[in-house]
Amino acid sequence: MPSDKPAVSIGIDFGTSNTVVALAGADHSVRTLRFHHDGKDHDVYASALCFWQDRPGSSVPAKIEGGPWALEQMRESLTALRFIQSFKTFAASRTFQHTTIFRQRYRFEDLLATFLRTLARHAGPDLDLGAARVQIGRPVRFAGSHADDGLAMQRYGEAFGRLGATSPRYIYEPVGAAFSFARSLDRDATVLVADFGGGTSDFSIMRFSREAGLLRAEPLGHAGIGIAGDTFDARIVDHVVSPRLGKGGRYRSFGKILPIPVHYYGTLARWNELALMKGSADLRELHELARAALEPGPLEDFISLVENDLGFALYRAVSAAKVGLSREEAVEFHFADGDLELASTIHRADFEQWIAEDLGKLDRTVDQVMAEAGLAPEAIERVFLTGGTSFVPAVQQLFARRFGEAKLTAADQFESIAQGLALIGHADNPDQWAMAA
Repeated sequence: MPSDKPAVSIGIDFGTSNTVVALAGADHSVRTLRFHHDGKDHDVYASALCFWQDRPGSSVPAKIEGGPWALEQMRESLTALRFIQSFKTFAASRTFQHTTIFRQRYRFEDLLATFLRTLARHAGPDLDLGAARVQIGRPVRFAGSHADDGLAMQRYGEAFGRLGATSPRYIYEPVGAAFSFARSLDRDATVLVADFGGGTSDFSIMRFSREAGLLRAEPLGHAGIGIAGDTFDARIVDHVVSPRLGKGGRYRSFGKILPIPVHYYGTLARWNELALMKGSADLRELHELARAALEPGPLEDFISLVENDLGFALYRAVSAAKVGLSREEAVEFHFADGDLELASTIHRADFEQWIAEDLGKLDRTVDQVMAEAGLAPEAIERVFLTGGTSFVPAVQQLFARRFGEAKLTAADQFESIAQGLALIGHADNPDQWAMAA
């Protein structure tokens, strides 16, 4: 009898910085969707949106692009625009109700659905969420100090449902990475997977075995924390960029000399919030502070950064410095656009001091996953570190101290989570992995 099982399984890794989509066939072959832009094939789709109007102030709806097309529009547009990045960070936030873009309100689910529509348009007919098994990755713990996981899943469900995914499976992102990694195992093993994303770091312990040639997997424990690559970027912004843009400065008010409020620099260090600062009350307050500042130049540069949508370019420069510190003891940070120029030498020893508290929290989260699994460190046979932050020497040292360097495998594999999610769709009992539905 013909099977009613869909021939295609889709895995979607919606990330803070990038989104990856993979397709798996019933024969367990798997491939990543490519997006052709500017003469190149991209295996990641930047998690960004750009809204613009050719006639600013008109009643005509804004034009919208996502992924690399959004980045291109942001860089080349000569008209009014709004550029949104890292918006996944708002998924579990009850305080984020909406943002207004060219007089239209967008809730989180509206932003996500709009983003997904741009992705589906560029993906073409391969991405039919209504005719396939759909597995969507989710963090073990969403980002945010008061993250509401239930709210995040409700918002995900509404957004993905608008594109036809009426009954998707939501699976922890490190479980997807584990499934992808397990294909390389040549024997049974207990594996700790550490997935370092942009907004969250997630940990899963899995026991993999093979029976009659079939891969079996048993989840033993999961834990997560809202500290990841963006957090490390924020430490560089706080110590290198913010002082150059007015942090620590003073202004005059009613005859008194007062310090510039620091909360504006918290926004500067969080890419998702910086993307929403344009047109906000905070930006209007910065204009007032600049007029009263004893040294207005740095605040004027901060305002220029926001008004000229330079946040993404700054983010890339900061991220490049962080990557460089994984290879070198010191790097030269440099960012320039027009009259705005920032330059500084960053030493790895200083960077490691800046992130020391974050590393301690990551270490305690590993304690949690080990406790949930009920295992001692020697019971872990392989450690798979994935994501760009896994190459930070201090992060690798954290795991080497606990489990031994010989057990570690690190890979900046953007595709591993999406491919693992797609493969789970063709597992014998895929519903067992939908632990966070």
